[in-house]
Amino acid sequence: MRGDLVRKLAARGLATGTAVLAFIVVALTGATTWGLGLSLLALAATVWERRVRPGADGVAETTLIAAGVLVGYSRQLDSGFDVALTGTAVILLGLMVLAGPLREAGNLELLAANLPVRTWVPRITARLGDIVAGLLAVLALAAMAGLPATVALAASLLAGAAVGAVAGKLVMRRLRPGAGGSPVTRELRRHQPEFLLYFSAPPGSEYQVTMWLPYLERIGRPFVVMLREPEALPVIAAKTTAPVLYCPTLRSMDEVLVPSLRVAFYVNHGAKNSHCLRFTQLTHVQLHHGDSDKASSANPVSAIFDRIFVAGEAAIDRYARAGVDIPAEKFVVVGRPQVEAIEVRTGPVRRLPNPTVLYTPTWTGHHADADYCSLPFAETLLTRLLDRGATVIVRPHPYTAHNPASARQLGRLHDLLAADRARTGRPHLFGAAAGALTLAESVNRADALISDVSGVVSDWLHSGKPYAVTDTGVDGDRFLERFPLAAAGYVLRRDLTEVDEVLTRLLDTDPLAEARWATRRRYLGDFPTETYAEGFLTAARRELDPHWAAPAPRSASDAPLSPAT
Repeated sequence: MRGDLVRKLAARGLATGTAVLAFIVVALTGATTWGLGLSLLALAATVWERRVRPGADGVAETTLIAAGVLVGYSRQLDSGFDVALTGTAVILLGLMVLAGPLREAGNLELLAANLPVRTWVPRITARLGDIVAGLLAVLALAAMAGLPATVALAASLLAGAAVGAVAGKLVMRRLRPGAGGSPVTRELRRHQPEFLLYFSAPPGSEYQVTMWLPYLERIGRPFVVMLREPEALPVIAAKTTAPVLYCPTLRSMDEVLVPSLRVAFYVNHGAKNSHCLRFTQLTHVQLHHGDSDKASSANPVSAIFDRIFVAGEAAIDRYARAGVDIPAEKFVVVGRPQVEAIEVRTGPVRRLPNPTVLYTPTWTGHHADADYCSLPFAETLLTRLLDRGATVIVRPHPYTAHNPASARQLGRLHDLLAADRARTGRPHLFGAAAGALTLAESVNRADALISDVSGVVSDWLHSGKPYAVTDTGVDGDRFLERFPLAAAGYVLRRDLTEVDEVLTRLLDTDPLAEARWATRRRYLGDFPTETYAEGFLTAARRELDPHWAAPAPRSASDAPLSPAT
């Protein structure tokens, strides 16, 4: 987070500083060539600033650079009043005046990926600043080379024509909507999607969607993904072959709502969900993006959905425990399909000489009463694990870097593990190496888990292996009451006064092995391990077609695994 701020400030300072310096050198000194060279540097700085700060305006800097380039060009020609250069200046003025409004209009246009249509207008309007910068760079180079002003005029006319075509297209779309809808609408009608996945969240939250995409594809019906933030488009489009659509306005959402759609799935409780919930012809299904005992997993907003898919009966109890009254018929127990790749270990995990421990700290949350992050005392905890000969995999929450203090604490853990790896040769995994693993791969490599209160604990539960949950003290003596999943694991208090005893139970004696299996059924449903994801797929298909018939029931020999006796 702090690194982003430094980069943004550096980009702002470099763009503004070089633009001012370039104008001063061209306008107030005789070093015209040096001034034009500085103009090129300033243009590069403005382009970089737009990459670092996508919302950067840069009009003042661009105006200064344009003025400097035109003055420099005039001095290089040394021919007095030049009609071609005047025409170039007029076109440049028009481009700079129109760039902002056209960019804003383009931002209201729908963007599509994985669909055979060209949504080129918004892509060009988003690059208008770069187009103007490119034109100014051409003019600066032409001036330095002493080329006639007609070259500058020709380049300006070419850029102006391209921008004019974009402006004309935007005006036509407003005044004369195409018969039969937009190209996107027409293509979607041919695609005949039966359901959509709706997503609105800040950048960096795309994992909430990508965890569900493989299972939505396995439903076997055509679907689309509707996004409300443009940053998510390239990330999500790369993870699926389904059409992915960025809809910035309610009007653009209307373009996507073709008659074949019957169901809308959601993965969070984002405020913009209401924009899609207004389509009463759809069945609205909340999937969530994890299952945990956090308050967010019993959000009262869930009541507005037609269906709430939950992993197990514990999720239904969680709403009741939080005082959220939701009719029972809205809940559908579907399991947590993402855990199907997790290997189930039915035998005891005891007295391992060199265990592998997965550590998954969560983030600090939006508010102090939702801060379940153990990073402030994690260094002591990991040191104790290393003293026991453990290999450690550190997998932090994706939002950890949003908090500078958490980022520093995580960095110290990385340093600790790197030093131990160099000294002992133990293959600790952290940073990019740990991030390259899926959660299932991380779970399969580990013998035990230490986690903060998060959805990771529920997913781990599928493995049958022991786990410990950190208690950061936010809930005082009510910790187990508020987070009953921790009762089937071993609790690590913030003060770590019993850390050695807890680690012994976790890695050696494991007295709660039997209790975990009962908890597993309550939290993750009672589905056959080898066909676990079918719970979700069957429920989703039934929402799409109430007359859909599930496969014949499995025989008794295919019952779920139980612990070894």
